[in-house]
Amino acid sequence: MAQHVIPQKVYILIFVTLLLLTLVTVDVAFYDAGWLNLYIALTIATCKALLVILFFMHLRYSSRLTWAFVGAGFLFLVILLAFTMSDILTRELPRQPVGW
Repeated sequence: MAQHVIPQKVYILIFVTLLLLTLVTVDVAFYDAGWLNLYIALTIATCKALLVILFFMHLRYSSRLTWAFVGAGFLFLVILLAFTMSDILTRELPRQPVGW
């Protein structure tokens, strides 16, 4: 299998992008967006994970079989998050005592 050479400039650009996304994550954590906070954080984390997987783990230039296994991993992650969110969103909120 032939090695694909990625220029150092790409690695630096991806690293800077990851740093900026981390700063955005920290900045967003200080704002109260209500129920959207979780989805914003998960979206940013997914973007960062995709960048790491595609460039630092060299998936972008890998074979289709590798893509299939990574896709299966993401599919199971989505299933896990969907079941977790369905459990959390269907719970009854605790009631506060009268007089609070």
